[in-house]
Amino acid sequence: MKLFIDTANVAEIREVASWGVLSGVTTNPSLVAKEGRDFMQVLREILEIVDGPISAEVVSLTADEMVEEAKQYYELHKNIVIKLPVTAEGLKACSRLSAKGVRCNMTLVFSPNQALLCARAGAAFVSPFVGRLDDISTDGIQLIRDIAEIFDVHAIETEIIAASIRTPGQVVECAKAGAHIATIPPKVFHQMLKHPLTDIGIERFLKDWEAARGKV
Repeated sequence: MKLFIDTANVAEIREVASWGVLSGVTTNPSLVAKEGRDFMQVLREILEIVDGPISAEVVSLTADEMVEEAKQYYELHKNIVIKLPVTAEGLKACSRLSAKGVRCNMTLVFSPNQALLCARAGAAFVSPFVGRLDDISTDGIQLIRDIAEIFDVHAIETEIIAASIRTPGQVVECAKAGAHIATIPPKVFHQMLKHPLTDIGIERFLKDWEAARGKV
């Protein structure tokens, strides 16, 4: 399973990218607004850091407006992926953009039916929201399993991006459930890295090393 980072904070992207683990980046209007910066400039900086799919989400509501808004993003670089909502207008825009060779990431997916519609509209990626389903006591991981099974049975090439990740445990479960990608907040990346036994082990090794040096 590939790992994307879910943020519009360039410093956070640069830090996790330096670990050598990132395959892409997802952003959304909320994340962009949080940064308070010009989005096009942010995208340019991200493109210099990560060589992989970079999702840029439209905020328009009609297919014509979505396609027009998307143009400024996908003309920026071949790695830009247009992020669209799962609505009738979003599907229309996805179909039109995909026919032009523009990759689309359909977001706010909460059911297998939505994922199937997106795939048939030509989406390169679908983004089921795991955490938001768990928030309302619905099994988000089961949604990943269901979509993965359908795509596998019918040889659908659309990739599943497990989104709305809240914990390191959800990353593991998404990987086991068949997600091709997990897009992960910076905080969870750091949680994935840490383990108390690792810290204890390093401390013990260093003490043993210093003790051994003192005997020389």
